[in-house]
Amino acid sequence: MSGRPCPACYAPETSVFHEQRDVPTNSCILLETAAEAQAYPRGDIVLAMCRGCGFIFNQAFDQKLTEYSGRYEETQAFSDTFNSFHVALADRLIEEHQLHGKSVLEIGCGKGEFLKLLCERAGAQGVGFDPGYQAGRLAIPDDLDVSFVKDFYDERYVDQSADFVCCKMTLEHLPAAKSFMDVVRSTIGDDSSDVFFQIPEARRIFETLAFEDIYYEHCNYFTAGSVFALFQRSGFDVQSVNIEYDDQYLTVEARPSPTPPAPGPLADPTVIEELWALVNSYDARVAELLAEWRGAIDKSMLVGNNVVLWGSGSKGVSFLSTIGRDEDIAGVVDINPHRWGHYMCGSGIPIVAPQDLVDIAPDLVIVMNRVYVDEIRAELTGLGLHPEIRALGA
Repeated sequence: MSGRPCPACYAPETSVFHEQRDVPTNSCILLETAAEAQAYPRGDIVLAMCRGCGFIFNQAFDQKLTEYSGRYEETQAFSDTFNSFHVALADRLIEEHQLHGKSVLEIGCGKGEFLKLLCERAGAQGVGFDPGYQAGRLAIPDDLDVSFVKDFYDERYVDQSADFVCCKMTLEHLPAAKSFMDVVRSTIGDDSSDVFFQIPEARRIFETLAFEDIYYEHCNYFTAGSVFALFQRSGFDVQSVNIEYDDQYLTVEARPSPTPPAPGPLADPTVIEELWALVNSYDARVAELLAEWRGAIDKSMLVGNNVVLWGSGSKGVSFLSTIGRDEDIAGVVDINPHRWGHYMCGSGIPIVAPQDLVDIAPDLVIVMNRVYVDEIRAELTGLGLHPEIRALGA
């Protein structure tokens, strides 16, 4: 089926390959009651791929159905595993881009942890933009020159310059990808600012059938080739594109190009056709995996076992909305205390603390992200619990 024009390269036609209807439109919103969570707005996912540049996007995305506000709780900063990754990433960027004493601008800074980390370790000054930033939540030392703007970053802020522009896990949420990159390029102007972007890596999703990584808030899905092409067309010289964090993240490092991009093909046609074959077969390939997960839950319930999910963020919401076994899940565990006592968007399943599992006594724990399995197993052992642990993608 033909899709809408590509928002990354403006090709007039794309190809639709996957549809999900009536899914929750937010994953990380804190909802006070099960009824509120079950009544939360829903929307459709209709994924289309541009066979010119390889960009994948949800052509049914409606930005009015998403919410980024003070009740958006996305942080991963309560995980030692994630914090170790963050520290290593910050130290690498500081050294590679010589950020000592420089200025840093972070777009989509969340609760501000990474910007604070960069500026502390580099002696840099920083400003972060995010509508979900919560003043007072993050302790900022008096001698640290860091400030935050509780707003979306857009063309209103193009006069906000910096030596280093950072944007992590944000570009996948923005429906007009090329227009946004044009704003970033305008911000830099003739300066020599380096830029660093981190986004989910999409080829892995369709290759390994990571269905939990397809959800409404992510309207864009990038591969190494499509993000390289987007940055080039937006006036950047791409220095590197890497895959990190258990192959889940793409990282892009680039500098402003002094000359317009050279004309030529947007991507290698062979690579594009390989990607198209992968995504076009996704529905047929994922059906068997979904049946296996439903069977595993059904088997546990038949013998009276308690099943819980670990991870109440986007992957958890997507897992539940795709699998459709809400009534069989006793709870969703999260180590983020700000999420405890709230309810999963769509399903209304309660979000519980790890220590609540002592009363629930789960026999099966389904982990939403395999990178945290060792951390979770240690937490369960510390509670005196030894359930079966199964991780998505393992």
